[in-house]
Amino acid sequence: MRITECLFFVVGINWRSEMEQRLLQRLFAHSDPATPRFAYQSTVNWMAALSILCDSEAFSPEAMRSFYLAVPRRTVNEEADTWCFENVFMMLHNMEALGEMSRKCEPLPVIRSAIITWYYTIYYAASGMVAAASGAKPETHAETAKTWHSDIAIRGHAIGPFGLHLNTLVPREVKAEVERLREGNRFALTKEATDEADAWGACVAYLSGTAGYEQEKVERLVRASRQFKELGVSNFKTKRAAQLRDARLGKKPVNFLTQASRYRGKANYRDSIYLSYGANRTETLNTFLSNLDNVASSFATMACRYMARRVEKGAWERFVEDLDNNSQITVRHDVLGY
Repeated sequence: MRITECLFFVVGINWRSEMEQRLLQRLFAHSDPATPRFAYQSTVNWMAALSILCDSEAFSPEAMRSFYLAVPRRTVNEEADTWCFENVFMMLHNMEALGEMSRKCEPLPVIRSAIITWYYTIYYAASGMVAAASGAKPETHAETAKTWHSDIAIRGHAIGPFGLHLNTLVPREVKAEVERLREGNRFALTKEATDEADAWGACVAYLSGTAGYEQEKVERLVRASRQFKELGVSNFKTKRAAQLRDARLGKKPVNFLTQASRYRGKANYRDSIYLSYGANRTETLNTFLSNLDNVASSFATMACRYMARRVEKGAWERFVEDLDNNSQITVRHDVLGY
């Protein structure tokens, strides 16, 4: 299928129709956007896969309680606990907004904002986990993802698909790790998962895709470097060029926050057009909104179970009591655990 045919197929009309999709035509004429069909499928299908896994037994209250039972309490650090609690409250605020969109709003006007709100629910929950883990207070989203990797992901303190990660972006190492995680599962993001096995395959596929995306970013920087230009080559096929690239790729991990940030960026800067332009996908997007809410709630609940184990003894209960007395937004006891 030619790219123009794919374009019109995705927006829901015959590509030979007299109806013009001028905005998409202009995008293809003046930029290099992703194939619309895959941009739409990957956006919707990754969240559907995550939602299926969040409905698994691993996210039951009993299973999460057991999962974090061995996590030791951190040395008392009131400042870190305060930073943790502030992030939890911001997490709850974004959860409230996302829940309102999911339950009460028509999806098309809010879909882009919902994805961004979903991301900030994840981001604040993860920031709280980092504060509870090491007391760190990263200043950027990239630094938060890096610290979450070392404090949470590689320590095995994230449940299910949220724990998927790569410690390097060196191509041969990424390929080997993705194969290990797949265990023969070849399910791709071009289809919607219907069970946990498919959902796991879709999540590994999104991890692999994010690794490729991050690799390309690093390679662009390497190509622009003086050291690369001095080699007088145009690619990374030579040993010296590959070594120069891999020295940087080896320092770049990928985890759930990396994926969430990429997902937010796609919605914020480009791919949301494929959710709200052309064909009316209201029914599908209602499910998508519900999946966003489910995944955000599951990540937040997981994060709270971890944080409650790490902060000063009794501090979590006092924090929840304070919210009960003073919060002007809903206090999600199902998420907070108390």
